[in-house]
Amino acid sequence: MVAPQAVYPVHRPIRVGLVRAFCAVVVRLILRLRVEGREHLATGPAIYCANHLNWADPIVMLAVLPGRPKLAMFGPKEADMTKGGRNRLISWAGIGIPYRPEKNDLIETTRRVQRVFDDGWVMFIFGEGRIHRGERELLPLADGTAYFALRSGVPIIPIAVNGTSWMGFRRLVRVRVGEAIQPEGRPNRENVEALTARTGAALRALVADFPDRPEPGRFGRWLTERFNDWPEGARPALGEGDGAGTEQRAAG
Repeated sequence: MVAPQAVYPVHRPIRVGLVRAFCAVVVRLILRLRVEGREHLATGPAIYCANHLNWADPIVMLAVLPGRPKLAMFGPKEADMTKGGRNRLISWAGIGIPYRPEKNDLIETTRRVQRVFDDGWVMFIFGEGRIHRGERELLPLADGTAYFALRSGVPIIPIAVNGTSWMGFRRLVRVRVGEAIQPEGRPNRENVEALTARTGAALRALVADFPDRPEPGRFGRWLTERFNDWPEGARPALGEGDGAGTEQRAAG
């Protein structure tokens, strides 16, 4: 059962401020941050759609993204938000839009997302839905980002996170913000597929020039993998061609 306080984002400025301040201090103490394209950040309701390399990516985002407009994070996909430190922190801050992994609450999830936009918030989502290897790789994007954008008429702003595939003390992490992608048409299958493809192409372009990182020392390996949950059960090998990355349509 989803915890009541995590049913939808709520306005808890003190808690959100504490979480953001904590993330900013920790990230800047350990890593070097470079943010490009700040002029493309939203001034009103929008969807930030990013690639996903590491468990630390949401913390980096909270350290980098501005406090206005208010920010909600889509996920995590947990049936019980009272389990796990990350879930409890998100629930406590009130910034999460949880959804069930069985996808049996899509109507309610859509209502939560619409409320975010109606209240003038920005929603952040990792479009691939899982972590992966390869700084220039992009897994197939789920179609939820495009569907929400078309249904609500809000732009998608692509954000590339690079440098977290292997982290280390004072290693560079780059956050690059791309130009807004405006939705066109109704949220039917054809338009969802087209907008998903446009978003994937924009993300591929943003990550295309970042080199894959060499494996760090013991501290860096520990920091990188401390909370990673690989679907394969272990960190997969970086296969031939992964660096170039591909983006394909995905329905889920």
